[in-house]
Amino acid sequence: MPETAVAETGTELSPKELARRHGLTASGRLPSLPEYTRQLLSYRHFIQSHASAKMSSSLGSTKLGTVWQVLTPIINAAVYYLIFGVIIGTSKGIENFPAYLCIGVFVFQFSQSIVQSGINAITGNLGLIRALHFPRASLPLSTALVEIRNFVVALVVLMGIVLITGEPITAQWILLLPLLALQSFFNTGLAMFMARYGSKNRDIKQLIPFIMRFWMYGSAVLYPVTLFEDKLDGWQLALVEANPLLIFIELYRHALLENVTLAGAPTVLWLEALAWSLVVGIGGYVYFWRGEKGYGRG
Repeated sequence: MPETAVAETGTELSPKELARRHGLTASGRLPSLPEYTRQLLSYRHFIQSHASAKMSSSLGSTKLGTVWQVLTPIINAAVYYLIFGVIIGTSKGIENFPAYLCIGVFVFQFSQSIVQSGINAITGNLGLIRALHFPRASLPLSTALVEIRNFVVALVVLMGIVLITGEPITAQWILLLPLLALQSFFNTGLAMFMARYGSKNRDIKQLIPFIMRFWMYGSAVLYPVTLFEDKLDGWQLALVEANPLLIFIELYRHALLENVTLAGAPTVLWLEALAWSLVVGIGGYVYFWRGEKGYGRG
């Protein structure tokens, strides 16, 4: 006679205790933050593969392919130099304005691309989200990874531009490594924040070009940072100088250029950059994690 399984009788365990005894968990439960982080680490190969696929698909249909990663910021810098450096004349007082301008454009475009891509990380992958189970943070992470790879290539080109315009290689160039790490961490948190916010507020996508343009004008990309000191004072000046992208751009200029006037002491700028990276990087990750159960629904 075959054996049959008999349910335990006479027990006074609650359903919750029975579920815990047999390793069952609630459906759709939000994992704890450490558990969620471990899940992401286990999906690192998926994140890398997804980032590589995005890079191939975005530029694979063009004749120049990945060359556009370098051409785009160079063309932008050339246009801005013609308008602001030659026509308007904002280059006065800056010894190497072409390099000064290129640094601002390249660094700002790094964060701008993260914002524009991050806001579509969820809404642009709804089919994938609804078909497969994986940590949703993989999507903004792969987006950030694509832009970090692009910026590394652009940074090499930027160093070439700086050399061509007459700047020497100095020991300060080594500061580019921790600076790249800080801005990448900041941008990744920014991508996660925009991914969750954009998934719930679709209209924000239409406002992003205007927001980024306003942010660019407040980051001393196109003109000397001393211009703010001539026009602003008190809390207004302090607010502008606390702009994280202005801080990152100033530190890149400090690392690559010899004679440049900064918005503050280098030590203060580094401390501010570290603070912004931790706040936005960790805050964006926690903010995205809190919305994990809602992505792809509705």
